[in-house]
Amino acid sequence: MLKRTLEQGRIVTDEALERLLPPASQYPSSIHQAMRHSVFAGGKRLRPILCIEAAQMIAGWVPSGVEELGAALEMLHTYSLIHDDLPALDNDDLRRGRPTCHKAFGEATAILAGDALQTRAYEVLASLQCSAEARVAIIVEIARATGTIEGMIGGQVMDLEAEHTRADAQTLEYIHRAKTGALLTASVVSGGLYAGATHELIAALRTFGQNIGLAFQIVDDVLDVTQTSEQLGKTAGKDTATEKATYPALFGIDASLAKADELIAKADAALDPFGRRAETLCEIARFLVERKK
Repeated sequence: MLKRTLEQGRIVTDEALERLLPPASQYPSSIHQAMRHSVFAGGKRLRPILCIEAAQMIAGWVPSGVEELGAALEMLHTYSLIHDDLPALDNDDLRRGRPTCHKAFGEATAILAGDALQTRAYEVLASLQCSAEARVAIIVEIARATGTIEGMIGGQVMDLEAEHTRADAQTLEYIHRAKTGALLTASVVSGGLYAGATHELIAALRTFGQNIGLAFQIVDDVLDVTQTSEQLGKTAGKDTATEKATYPALFGIDASLAKADELIAKADAALDPFGRRAETLCEIARFLVERKK
């Protein structure tokens, strides 16, 4: 059942992305080719899927047009990956099993491709098929999640500054919650906002998202030291080589996985008010810690 949900979510998201992104032949074609190179590199589409499933849980059905919200989230996620891979940041040559954007198109085009995906994402968000009030709330939620205060960019800055240092547990958790967890949380919350969730239900979705977001990055840290580059589709062992602050480095692999399991249990508990309607989101949460790449 979960496998089918993930596959259907991926297909729906890819169809929306295909429709919403300029074609590769659109002038100036080089930038559109670079954008599509990274967007259609075979990602799992977890953020759009979480968004769609949260909306379905709230509404009882998949609200019309929510796939466009999911596509915008994927554009933002891909922009962050393009920039994260640049030589000035993580300096990676491989992403999702293929050359990173700057390796395929050059640094200047890669920077602009990331910028273009971000601006296109907000153009899509501004045209969502929901109430104006929900649309504004979604844009605010996502902008904060990708910003500098407890958001993705702030987390990236802290991650860079923590390299070659002995970051403590509090700093490490802040980095992970901001750099990775914030956009995952926003994906769940924005799906709820799109479907018209109450403040109380949004609070439950936020707690769920915050816990799965941290668990996701902890498992990512573990996979970096336990899997090969071929298995991951990206350069393995990079965290160790650059002396990044990670959970395995601070706590060890077993304790890190135990922490991830504890977070997933908290995430599941947050969705108790939804009863059986939360089953799919809880299954996805479990998948996040059991995945191998």
